[in-house]
Amino acid sequence: MKIVKKQYIIWIMIISVFTGSCVEPFEIKTITFEDALVIEATITNELKHQEINLTRTFQFEEDGPSNESNARVRVVDDVQNIYDFEESTPGKYLSILEFSAQPDINYVLEITTTNGRSYSSQPTKLTGITQIENVSASREISDDGDIGLSIFVDSFDPSGNSRYYRYEYEETYKIIPLFWSRLDAIIISDVPPFEVGTTPRTKEERICFNTLFNNEIIQTQTNNLLEDRVSQFPIQFVSKDNPILRERYSILVTQYVQSLEAFTYYKILNELSGSESILSQNQPGFINGNVSSMDDPDEKVLGFFEIASVSSKRIFINFRDIFPGENRPFYFFKCNFKAPLLVNPERPNSSPLIDLIKTNSYKFFDINLERTDALPGRYLMVENPCGDCTELGTNIKPDFWVD
Repeated sequence: MKIVKKQYIIWIMIISVFTGSCVEPFEIKTITFEDALVIEATITNELKHQEINLTRTFQFEEDGPSNESNARVRVVDDVQNIYDFEESTPGKYLSILEFSAQPDINYVLEITTTNGRSYSSQPTKLTGITQIENVSASREISDDGDIGLSIFVDSFDPSGNSRYYRYEYEETYKIIPLFWSRLDAIIISDVPPFEVGTTPRTKEERICFNTLFNNEIIQTQTNNLLEDRVSQFPIQFVSKDNPILRERYSILVTQYVQSLEAFTYYKILNELSGSESILSQNQPGFINGNVSSMDDPDEKVLGFFEIASVSSKRIFINFRDIFPGENRPFYFFKCNFKAPLLVNPERPNSSPLIDLIKTNSYKFFDINLERTDALPGRYLMVENPCGDCTELGTNIKPDFWVD
């Protein structure tokens, strides 16, 4: 759903009216609304359960799109193979069988929605196959003067038949909380006489992982070059102070070879999603994809059915490898401590420590050996994100992760 979000923005702006001035707050309201099907469909040459996402446009004042459920979705090729899709989660359709797009074969997407309306794409062929040669990382200074980590990609098609490229990436990073303890605080008695103890943690809360997905359109083309070569093309820049670099960081870069039509569609979509384009007096109008209604030629359909060859490459980076001798980024949170008393001296029937444990917002860190007025209790407790990594990620190590 990453690319289609930009289509929503453009579509909403086209059918909205803006009131107000440049110096006063203004309210954006949708005064006309056209319900339209939104399609995100990229079939690749990977052998897998291919995925197609269907949603519908939404009004500006609404929270987000609604999923298009219970549709009949299939892909048909020109040798009469039919690949049926079934809905796995609302709006997300996966092919029942694994398949991969093959060269020199036309594919057509066919959709029938629950209201009986039918949609079909133009015939589309697989693009040229080009592998990523290298993904690299280096210390760079951004145009804004920010020091950070730059990610670059290289690829080469000696046949010269690819030319148009789109990139996606996903970042995965390790999380180790600053104040993890092997012990948990437990309530033994929550009535007088109050009693609290500790017990070994039974859940992995020290090492976790989190994954972020890019939400931008990244493209390049080599038509103006002598060779069909992508060289040191920038994919991502991460500030040196970003805590995702604090421990170990990995990025998976995926390259899609696009047709000229797909490249142009996404390029226009990306250009028009910028605020200067959308808010200009010359509204861009509807962006035609390659899917249309079989019932009404004037019906608007958003999205593009793409058949693309794909190549992926992952690299791992330790902070010290790129920034030797430099201070690591600060943790994700400023960690606050509490050390409540077991018994409130003014209200002996209440226990501030037990009340805090019951909130599940603080973790036991250590015995408080240096008590102060601010931290008077025996148990030193720290906010969950600083003592429990599952607050920030998953404790399940990804299959691809290498330490």
